[in-house]
Amino acid sequence: MGARFWGDLKTADFAGLSADNTIAVLPLAAIEQHGPHLPVSVDTTIMNAMLAEAMPLVPGDLDVLVLPTQAICKSNEHLHSPGTLTLSWESATQGWIEIGESVKRAGLRKLVIVTSHGGNIDPMKVVARELRVRHGMLAVTTAWRAFGLPPGVFADLDANHGIHAGDIETSLMLHFRPDLVDMSKAGRFEPLTVGMAAEGYTWLRPTGLHAMAWMAQDVHASGAAGDASLATAEKGKATAALQAKGFVELLADVARFPLERLHKAG
Repeated sequence: MGARFWGDLKTADFAGLSADNTIAVLPLAAIEQHGPHLPVSVDTTIMNAMLAEAMPLVPGDLDVLVLPTQAICKSNEHLHSPGTLTLSWESATQGWIEIGESVKRAGLRKLVIVTSHGGNIDPMKVVARELRVRHGMLAVTTAWRAFGLPPGVFADLDANHGIHAGDIETSLMLHFRPDLVDMSKAGRFEPLTVGMAAEGYTWLRPTGLHAMAWMAQDVHASGAAGDASLATAEKGKATAALQAKGFVELLADVARFPLERLHKAG
């Protein structure tokens, strides 16, 4: 079968799907500020372009259905910037749970939730757990960035601290939609994490295992974090290829995992 869009199927087609083998993919993105040089559509643009990159790589022995991209998600860390659209965490998580329940009603029990926006990561983990507890689903969460970066391509600032609108995202946008990038405004946006490390903070950081809650301007006044001035389309192309390959490998793992290995209460 390979990868198809959920919306392209007819109602009668769902009767032929397999709860054990068919995987639904729920893409989560965002519409939010991305510094002075990128549009608010970055996460949605990257999501849809990455899906276009990955879907042709899905082998015919996998059956993958890609749900509509959720463009407006949880972006309240950027709400002080005009153009940002956000749901509350309550609305976002409830909506995603209900989408998962709709997938279950269609006869499927395997769901992969993938995000292109870091602000969705914590709430989508709650959603996956709820779908497991309430409906016995194999619900998996991931992010494109979780599949790594090409070795030696990005400097330490972005590889370890560039969480938003830096070299990585700007390079992806130069690869996918260069017409939307204003490189004349792409600067070095050194984030708070760098300063805190230099100031001797032992554990506390804006991100990581001992993270403080933050608003975007806490990390950098521009709302960006990383050195966007170093971005190139070539870096973006290499990053997209690596991450698309990793995502398809994850789908193969999910397809292989037997639902019988999930514990059944009682």
